[in-house]
Amino acid sequence: MTSRSAPAEDHEPDPRRWTALTVCLAVGFMTLLDVSIVNVALPSIEKGIGASSADLSWVVSGYALAFGLFLVPAGRIGDARGRKTTFIVGLILFVLASAACGLATGPLTLVIARLVQGLAGGILSPQVSGLIQQLFRGAERAKAFGLFAATIGISTAVGPLLGGVLIELGGVEHGWRYVFMVNVPIGAVALVAAVKLLPSRDAGTLQPLRASSFDPVGVVLLGLGVLAVMLPLVQEQQWQGSAKWLLFIPAALLLAAFVLWERRQGARGHQQLVDLSLFSMRSYTLGCVIGTVYFAGFTTIFFVYTLYVQQGLGYSALQAGLAVMPFAIGSAVSARVGGSIVGRFGRSLVAVGLAMVLVGMIGAVVASVIVPGSGVGWAAAVPLLIAGVGSGFVISPNVTLTLDDVPVKRAGIAGGVLQTGQRIGSAAGIALVGAVFFAQIADSRGDFAPAFQLGLSVAAALVGVGLLIAVVDAVTARSGQTTESVAA
Repeated sequence: MTSRSAPAEDHEPDPRRWTALTVCLAVGFMTLLDVSIVNVALPSIEKGIGASSADLSWVVSGYALAFGLFLVPAGRIGDARGRKTTFIVGLILFVLASAACGLATGPLTLVIARLVQGLAGGILSPQVSGLIQQLFRGAERAKAFGLFAATIGISTAVGPLLGGVLIELGGVEHGWRYVFMVNVPIGAVALVAAVKLLPSRDAGTLQPLRASSFDPVGVVLLGLGVLAVMLPLVQEQQWQGSAKWLLFIPAALLLAAFVLWERRQGARGHQQLVDLSLFSMRSYTLGCVIGTVYFAGFTTIFFVYTLYVQQGLGYSALQAGLAVMPFAIGSAVSARVGGSIVGRFGRSLVAVGLAMVLVGMIGAVVASVIVPGSGVGWAAAVPLLIAGVGSGFVISPNVTLTLDDVPVKRAGIAGGVLQTGQRIGSAAGIALVGAVFFAQIADSRGDFAPAFQLGLSVAAALVGVGLLIAVVDAVTARSGQTTESVAA
């Protein structure tokens, strides 16, 4: 009888593990692509089905919110009932939701379909990382996770350009449908491959699935709390008057109730959506805060910039995709470098990356002032490249540092909580910056330039908050090392 605690060298590798990894990476690429590809489709969606500014915000932020809220529960379901089964269910749901997005006849149906698509993405993502851990050991596992990290970078880089190409092929009014429908054939092929190649779990190892095993109350409280924060921001133009800001009161109560509930769950030894005891570790707490604030800032670059150049300057979707490519390319290249040198520089590397992103964002604002009009795409290319390189020094290194002190047995939940914060940060950031952006357009009577400049400045301020935290952490850590050296 083989012990579950057998050493890694006794593990019998699955002969189909590399082809199974290909399936995982293809699906991971598809779900992450939908984060960035849709930005260049927003003006086309507006023209095609008469979407409002609030609808456009929900199309982007709704996906991120649903994605983030279901990461941890879906990871638990996969652990209990088998990752292959959960993967297949999530993939079927993602394909159907993508088709529903592509066939949407109005803004409401599109937003609902995007929420379901985000939910499906949240189901799939933890299964990909879980399957990599299940299939690989030692050096092979490191290589597999490296390929997954590269896939994330490539999906970010390719998304805007691919979206532009698809919209060019389909036309301004209907090309946006191609952006969603492209997932259908890819997903269908991946589904067949997943059924054949992904490892099945021994029926004897399956665990009973109870609602309490993935904290549904925590999911509802957190989801409603974040939604109450986002609603007045996203609907700022549609809901007249100041009464909408009263929603911040129930938002605060819901989020406070969420924290109390999670503490109660932890005290009773029950499953938690967010393991609050993790935040007793300084490195983890700071890393989560930096990640959430940074994602709130940097993900809005694509949102406001593509709207500005397309609707304000008349760029085609393909030209808009090319305009944001410097950021994506810089991020994809530097992410690999950042992952390899973070051990040497620690949080200082993250601080440098955040500073570069901040400089690049401010540079893009300045470029739009100095070179107004259609030339802004060229003028902002270098600042966006700098911001992209900086972003590569932030995301992967920050994840590494955040999880560094977390015990291995809690690594899964810690990573899920970190990703949840990033996705919720993205959703809230798009809601906030989108509200500022569209309000400024209304105030300036349709002039997109000041709206872009103000919106990106708000996003830069969010990145600046992350930079301040990273600098304080780096200085504190260095002071601690100096004190220890003197004492020794």
